[in-house]
This record gives sequence, C-alpha cells and structure tokens, in this order.
Amino acid sequence: MKILIPGSFDPPTNGHIDVIKRCSKVFDDVLVGVIVNPSKNSLFATETRELMLTEIFTDTNNVSIKTFEGLLVDFAKNNEVQAIVKGLRAMTDFDYEFQMAQMNSNLADFETIFVPASPEYGYVSSSMVKEINSYGGDVSKLVPENVLKRMNNV
Repeated sequence: MKILIPGSFDPPTNGHIDVIKRCSKVFDDVLVGVIVNPSKNSLFATETRELMLTEIFTDTNNVSIKTFEGLLVDFAKNNEVQAIVKGLRAMTDFDYEFQMAQMNSNLADFETIFVPASPEYGYVSSSMVKEINSYGGDVSKLVPENVLKRMNNV
C-alpha cells in the first residue's frame, strides 16, 4: 500500500521522523509531501525542507519526498496514493485532523490513517522548536542533526 504523509515540516522534527520511520516499516511505499504554503512565514524554503528530509531518509528505500501546492487530495490522486497518514500528538490534533479526514473523504474518497506520536515526541511541534531556537534555547534533542545545523545558520 502506498501512503502519503503530508506536512509543512518547517522544520522537520524528531516527531515527524519517528512517524515516517514507523510507517516505513508497515507500508510498502511512503510518500512524504512537503506542502508549499505561500501564506505561511516559513523558516526554511520549501526546497530546503525537502532536502533535509531527503538527507534523513537517503538510506530508506521505500520513502520518497516531494513538494506540492494545492489540494492534498489532488496531490494524493496524482501520485496514486491509497491513504493519507497523519501523526497525532494530542486530542486537539485529533479534532482538527478528524475534520480534515472527513473533508478529504468527501472531496475524493480518501481514507485517513491516524498514527499516535510516540510518548517522547508527543509535545514536540515545529512551532515550538522554532520559538525555542529563536530565543537561543537548546533544541538538539528535538530535531535531527542536519536540521539543527541549518537552524543554527539561519
């Protein structure tokens, strides 16, 4: 089964990496879709986010990384994906993602699979990582090394 894990990944966190790795052990083909969102003030350019994820998963044969803009369901259809996977940290994530799953099902009859965050990453968000880093806080346990290097150079 081919799945899609979409997100902004700005920056990719250890929580993102954990969900992708776990899915790569269960599903045949994992497509990570890096969303282009011009209305967001991103820390990293879309191409940089794609590159960081590609570096992390270079040795994982069944994980591929692509950027996209527009409707998620259109990207999923164009890439022949059978299901969308969303990582969930807390019930607040579930409330939002459940609504999105219902809309995606309504728009294009896509199934959404929810994967709970591992306990050690349940509190990690890209927004939090960016904020902590902007104040000089240590985020080395929250992001992969290649991401940390780039964050320290921004």
